[in-house]
Amino acid sequence: MSDLFGPRPCAAILFPLPLPEAFDYAIPEGMELEPGDHVAAPLGGRMAQGVVWEVKPESGGRALKSIEHAIGGPRLGEGTRRFVDWAAGYLVEPPGVILRQVLRSTSALRPSPVETVYRLSGAQPQRQTPARQAVLEAAAGEAMSAADLARAAGVSGSVVKGLVDLGVLIGEDRPTDPPFDDPDPYREGVALNQIQADAAITLRRLVSAGGFQCALIDGVTGSGKTEVYFEAIAELVRREPEAQILVLLPEIALTQSVMDRFEARFGARPALWHSDIGQKERRRVWREVASGRARIVAGARSALFLPFTRLRCTIVDEEHDPTYKQDEGLTYHARDLAVARGKLEGALTILASATPSLESLVNAEAGRYVHIRLPGRAGTAQLPEIDTIDLRDFPPEKGNWLSEPLIAEMDQVYEKGEQSLLYLNRRGFAPLVLCRACGHKMKSPETDRWLVEHRYTGRLICHTTGFSMPKPKACPECGAQDSLTGVGPGVERVAEEARHRFPDAVVEVFSSDTTQGADAVRALVGRMERGEIDILVGTQIAAKGHNFPRLTLVGVVDADLGLAGGDLRAGERTYQMLVQAAGRAGRADRPGRALLQTHQPDHEAIQALVAGDRTAFLDAERMMREMLKLPPYGRLAALILSGPEPERLENCAREVAAAAPHAEGVEVFGPADAPLAVVRGRWRKRFLVQAERRVDVSAYMRAWMARVKIPAAIRSSVDIEPYSFL
Repeated sequence: MSDLFGPRPCAAILFPLPLPEAFDYAIPEGMELEPGDHVAAPLGGRMAQGVVWEVKPESGGRALKSIEHAIGGPRLGEGTRRFVDWAAGYLVEPPGVILRQVLRSTSALRPSPVETVYRLSGAQPQRQTPARQAVLEAAAGEAMSAADLARAAGVSGSVVKGLVDLGVLIGEDRPTDPPFDDPDPYREGVALNQIQADAAITLRRLVSAGGFQCALIDGVTGSGKTEVYFEAIAELVRREPEAQILVLLPEIALTQSVMDRFEARFGARPALWHSDIGQKERRRVWREVASGRARIVAGARSALFLPFTRLRCTIVDEEHDPTYKQDEGLTYHARDLAVARGKLEGALTILASATPSLESLVNAEAGRYVHIRLPGRAGTAQLPEIDTIDLRDFPPEKGNWLSEPLIAEMDQVYEKGEQSLLYLNRRGFAPLVLCRACGHKMKSPETDRWLVEHRYTGRLICHTTGFSMPKPKACPECGAQDSLTGVGPGVERVAEEARHRFPDAVVEVFSSDTTQGADAVRALVGRMERGEIDILVGTQIAAKGHNFPRLTLVGVVDADLGLAGGDLRAGERTYQMLVQAAGRAGRADRPGRALLQTHQPDHEAIQALVAGDRTAFLDAERMMREMLKLPPYGRLAALILSGPEPERLENCAREVAAAAPHAEGVEVFGPADAPLAVVRGRWRKRFLVQAERRVDVSAYMRAWMARVKIPAAIRSSVDIEPYSFL
């Protein structure tokens, strides 16, 4: 394609690629473009799809390649484009990397495919047969395609075609991606108690005021936080029927129950977005959001990047949950970006949690967020009684993991026909497999991590890289036969012990390994709600947001898990998870109890939980963070370098360290070997930047990265406000 010269209108095109900026292209004569339009343009010898980021009156006489053609489809709104630019600066990433998160379904730019469906015309065939009668009965309901009609009637396609030819069935075209039903904000919701009603009034006032505000709903487990923010949604849709609302959820496992509650409240299910939905549904949701027709979207953290056109409210449920932090690929915290997007788009942002993060609590206490408290459970439900079992006094039998006091309590619950939950946040059967003969530990070949035994599948799995192998019959080090044994408990091992202790009970495991996909989760949750399971053994997926009316006992198998290590949030995260797990008990009219097996009953997190004294725990946590200038009283950023050769990585790390800018209020630690020194065959080095609260660490990291040229063999990754220190 030849270059064009002269003062011609041009457009800056941003491509969904790791490029540093948008590139200018000439706009062909007769082509009308606006910011947000999707176009195809030549890039590096090929045709690439991009988005018009800016339209300029003229090229200034520069030689520019021309845009090939406009693609069409819903225009990317101004709010989404501003969010892409802001997120790129904050996360220290090229804007095209953020745009790639937005353009997750390029097929959605085309109109929905259509299919022909058939309905009854009212005419009757002159000659009736059993096959024809079966088709007429199947067609009496909703219009269906010919194939679906034949399948429903149990006949061949020729029978359906014959009725079409006779005029008994009439065909009509309809989109295969139908629009989502609009929510009805005037439907009656659940009756609220006085505290909930006051909270709902506060949210309605924020909706009425308009513009950006951030509210924190701080309510104990079972206090009705969802019903309260439903009132904000209803008020917003009544005032602005075209408004779009995003509800972020930390686990795919929670979507089914939330979808059911939305349908009961608003008569329509939200559009659903997460990694498990298929390409067809992904295309449908993206198109409906981009066109402004999807009113309510519920989804995982990636839903934050959907191309909303009228985003007026974002709700982050369980805002404290660490799964909102993405550590692979593009690193970001969905809660922080949700607040930022709300501010950019002038949208109300609601954070909800029974155990809010210290960051959110400090913002609420400082008046930056509206603090809404729900101190009691809804209805007659009471918070569970919480006690510890000191494993130094009541050690389990050798080879077992459940203490006698916990087993005795489970026995009483089982005799009363109630349910128990055994909580252990460790997947698989055993976290370590070693050889009894030589002591060899089975590790992943791509990283310095132990392989986890999964007895249900007979495989050893690395949960860091996904590496998987059958469990060997012989030790690969010494060759001893049948010498490999699992060490330590995972949920599968605890379930095995529970079945041994309670042979007549129905015991099931609830983890991401054993319950894969939305249908499997829905089925298990349904069995639990109907009382078909006596003992549920689960990881954190079982401790979030579920409401099991007959569950009266939660046994935490290892309350100390997560307290150790160098993670600055270890105590806070353990406290939050224990509160969430204990909160599954006694959520209906039956009193609940939680028992925590621990070797550290005097730890401040466990003591605060038993005493119900969150304030004392948070005060200690706050004092420690403030003294050390850690978030939320300081800022952190991490730089991770990785490479295939340790020596070249070491040399690169030294050069990067020498280039670190000197700035007041900033300290740089490293380079140091990462605790996970090798991942997927690549060696890793880490830097940690600690700064005073007033410092813009994103700007500091951008300035640092601009000073160095990273060799092609070395990968670099910046993590603003890191959660993982591995």
